[in-house]
Amino acid sequence: MTALRKWLFSGLLVLVPLIVTLWVIDWVVGTLDQTLNILPPAWRPDALLGVHIPGLGVVFALVILLSIGALASNIIGNRIVSWWHALLHRIPVVRSIYSGVKQVSDTLFSEKGNAFRKAVLVQWPHEGMWTIAFLTGAPQGEVLDTLQAKPGQDTLTDDFVSVYVPTTPNPTGGYFVLLRARDCVELSMSVDEALTYIVSMGVIVPGGPKNPKIKPAVVAADPS
Repeated sequence: MTALRKWLFSGLLVLVPLIVTLWVIDWVVGTLDQTLNILPPAWRPDALLGVHIPGLGVVFALVILLSIGALASNIIGNRIVSWWHALLHRIPVVRSIYSGVKQVSDTLFSEKGNAFRKAVLVQWPHEGMWTIAFLTGAPQGEVLDTLQAKPGQDTLTDDFVSVYVPTTPNPTGGYFVLLRARDCVELSMSVDEALTYIVSMGVIVPGGPKNPKIKPAVVAADPS
């Protein structure tokens, strides 16, 4: 039974990552293949070739993305994009949704942005407990103006930073907090390594062994 159990877990360790990886790739390819539906039915590869070839939607989506990026990079395309942004900002409901999404996308995907460029160690949720967070910037706008308007209190000029504290094992959920810069310990690990460390719940240590041996915790004796 001990050998069977060992073989079972060894098989799971081999198959589970492979199955999940293939499932994610299949989902991505299947989703991007839906972009072919914007073409007229007679122009779709299935109708032209007479057979469905998975992955053509990925190529088509990449061509569209590169074309839009090239168009938006020149003067004429930049004016068209500016006109399009101004038009969307005039629509009441669309304006609030589009503005929020655009600000987040500009922060995350801009080459000049600093969001999620550094991993830091912070005390969370209270002093004495440490976790990994990501530096997202510095406080600005109303938060900064309100605190600066109160004399005698700490201001957020250079003393505080904005960080995102992700949850484990799903880092897409988390908390946005403002912390003193001196309370954040900058880590040398990359953002990818930090995300791997978080998703694995500390099992995969950046720069450490792939299969670390976990030492058993020392449990204090019950005085009773």
